[in-house]
Amino acid sequence: MTDSKILPYVTKPGRYLGREYNSIEKPWESVQVRCGLIFPDLYEIGMSHQGLQILYHILNSNEKFLAERCYCPDIDVENLIREKKQPLTTLESGHPLTDFDLLGITLPYELCYSNILTILDLAGLPFLACERNISHPLVIGGGAGALNPEPIADFFDAVLLGDGEEAMVEIAEIVRQEKEAVNNRARVLDKLSEVKGVYIPSHFRPQYDDNNRIAEIKQLGGCKSRINRRILPNLDAIDHLKHPIVPNARIVHDRLGIEIARGCTRGCRFCQAGITYRPVRERSPKQITELAIKGINDSGFEELALLSLSTGDYSCIEQTLPELMNRFADSFTSVSMPSMRVGTLTSTIMDQIKRVRKTGFTLAPEAGSERLRRVINKGISEEDLITTCKDAFTLGWKVIKLYFMIGLPTETEEDIDEIIQLVKKVKAERDKGSARGKKQVNVSVGTFVPKPHTPFQWERQLTLEDSNKYLRKLKDKLPRKGVNLKYHNPRTSYLEGVFSRGDRRLSELLITAWQDGARLDGWTEHFNLDLWRLAAEKCNIDLDDYLRARSTDEILPWQHLHSGVDTQFLKEELEKGKAEVYTPDCRYHACQECGSCDFETIFPIVHNRSRKVMDTPAVPTREPAGKEKSEKHNRYIVHYSRIGSICFLGHLEILQVVFRALRRAEIVTNYSKGFNPSPKISFGPALAVGTESLAEFFIMDLPEQLSDTEKVVRRLNRKLPPGLKVFAVKKHPGKITQEILTSYTLTLDRSLTGEEVDLVDLFTKSSSFIIERIRKSKMKPLDIRPLIRRISCSDPNTIELETINITSSPGIKPIEALLNIIKIDKDTALRTSILKTGWLPLQSRKKD
Repeated sequence: MTDSKILPYVTKPGRYLGREYNSIEKPWESVQVRCGLIFPDLYEIGMSHQGLQILYHILNSNEKFLAERCYCPDIDVENLIREKKQPLTTLESGHPLTDFDLLGITLPYELCYSNILTILDLAGLPFLACERNISHPLVIGGGAGALNPEPIADFFDAVLLGDGEEAMVEIAEIVRQEKEAVNNRARVLDKLSEVKGVYIPSHFRPQYDDNNRIAEIKQLGGCKSRINRRILPNLDAIDHLKHPIVPNARIVHDRLGIEIARGCTRGCRFCQAGITYRPVRERSPKQITELAIKGINDSGFEELALLSLSTGDYSCIEQTLPELMNRFADSFTSVSMPSMRVGTLTSTIMDQIKRVRKTGFTLAPEAGSERLRRVINKGISEEDLITTCKDAFTLGWKVIKLYFMIGLPTETEEDIDEIIQLVKKVKAERDKGSARGKKQVNVSVGTFVPKPHTPFQWERQLTLEDSNKYLRKLKDKLPRKGVNLKYHNPRTSYLEGVFSRGDRRLSELLITAWQDGARLDGWTEHFNLDLWRLAAEKCNIDLDDYLRARSTDEILPWQHLHSGVDTQFLKEELEKGKAEVYTPDCRYHACQECGSCDFETIFPIVHNRSRKVMDTPAVPTREPAGKEKSEKHNRYIVHYSRIGSICFLGHLEILQVVFRALRRAEIVTNYSKGFNPSPKISFGPALAVGTESLAEFFIMDLPEQLSDTEKVVRRLNRKLPPGLKVFAVKKHPGKITQEILTSYTLTLDRSLTGEEVDLVDLFTKSSSFIIERIRKSKMKPLDIRPLIRRISCSDPNTIELETINITSSPGIKPIEALLNIIKIDKDTALRTSILKTGWLPLQSRKKD
């Protein structure tokens, strides 16, 4: 929980509030081990990440442990924290990170590495693990990027390779046992090294030859010379997934995500996740349905996403999807499948997911030519792709996104030409038919980055010059009408490639670049490759050398870290790629002997290997309230307050909080018509961010009358996040008055000067008061005197204010009034506490 004193100065304060619905704050002294879970990117990215939430709920379900969250602050908050000499704290309790026993940092992707240093520095922790002592928390990494942690290995005490559901509890238990037993950090690390999947970087040290190639990875400690990835045998445990944290602020993937399967064995030779999450482990349809029902009911999310590396490959999708749609379509909860594969998008599936709203289709041919798709083992034909696009456009979809990569092994200019031709063929399908509305083909292009533990880990990465050349060709040759080209910046792909196959020498580069200002490199507005190049010069590091091809007998930086898939299998797949030989999916075909299964505890879990559509119990459906032919309207006004840090949410964020609370409270509203239905709820005038209120309201339009409004008040308050409280629900005619008188109390953090009191008096005696505002880049005058009914100084530091709000007319905000009337500086204005105390419809002059 960030210090509320800095929130008025923050661009997006909603990121730093905490106290979301279903977040957990356990009593600090009630547990033995305190874990800080950190995502090294902004809140809206980190809150979209499933892994951190999974560990959060698992740890908090154990009476011996607590877990709290922290995300990387944006640059404005970083500067404020430094300026005020405050430590970085967690969202839940506001404890500094140094108060925790264990800090678990997610490693999601390479371009967040500089953010790890920002977090460590703001926490007051030395960057290098060797410089930290027993008084510091243990720093442990894990996640998708953990299979080559070498560029950041020197910053971590330990790194967990693979699945964390069981391993994280074992790690916390060792910390608990050793916490009081011994004041010896080395012993704790030795104990942790015994946990399957835990890698202790200080137990290994690479040795280099005269050409800066790794000659040996020397083992310095521990009992294991190779660290094997931890694999969760099955996904049967689900209790920790039933109460998802519901963000107050907007996030990237603002929905309920259900992991329907982990692992993918399609065998795309460029795909790291396809190797490092093997084998396939599916959830049963029964589990998925249970998680969906409980998760939607307990969160109020409007969208349910079925998550997997390839959702369409889930063996029970054809019966699971209709059941979910039947249960949720009537409540306007959409079901999306973000990761679909050409050939799995059958017309049956498309018919289902368009029932509520047609989310866009993203298809990933990856390569334009059949030849190159054989090289990468994509296993789809051009005919499959064109047929899928044709079906989607015919069924009413307006947007199809195609994702391609440039720089794949063996790629030629002709393969780039094939991308252009394939897009033109998809566009031709777009141009057919008589469906109304604008249809669009979005083409997204990224540069191929070779990843560790894949068959292409030995291949070269495309140079910046060649990437730009191919992108220019695509820009010039792709159709301009009906096709929208977007591409991943080759400069960010370049740096990603450096760290993807990087070694420990890059830790010096990271520290140098961070000290020179590198921040939030995954964000285009902050990324600066020139800064990294200058840092590399200072460190005498050749960045281009990291993008070169490797021989298959070269010692790689991650050689001692085992994904579970045999290196010999990867070498054979590399040769099969060059020979354009297809490797089938062991999910539905014979075992390909990759090495990831022992067939005793670890083996594929596929519930319907034959893909036979099994009968499922019929689920009764009802016509949605918003779709009824004779819609009934029962309108109620809900009076509520917003007090505390939640007042720093914006108006649209408050709307979403209320919508979801109503869904959790099972209050069914009528819905608007059209493509994207929304609840029929009208809100009062928007409050400025940071304004508290005792007198907010919204009017809801319901298909049924409420039998007991007092029970509704209690039910709503149980489902609202802290800071929002309903105090009355009453019948209402439904019309909001066009003119509202609003009263405020403004409390400065100092006494008003005599001159300021005189300025208030002067304003009250004036007949007009012109201020200038910038609107659409033009300065426009506005007379605010008619908009302020009353202003007076009630106490030495307090001003009472009444303003008039007229629908669709310019208004005046309290802060704006202060700045213009008594001429206080902006900093004083931001420190002023503003409380809305009441409102009155001007027509009746009676409180509603």
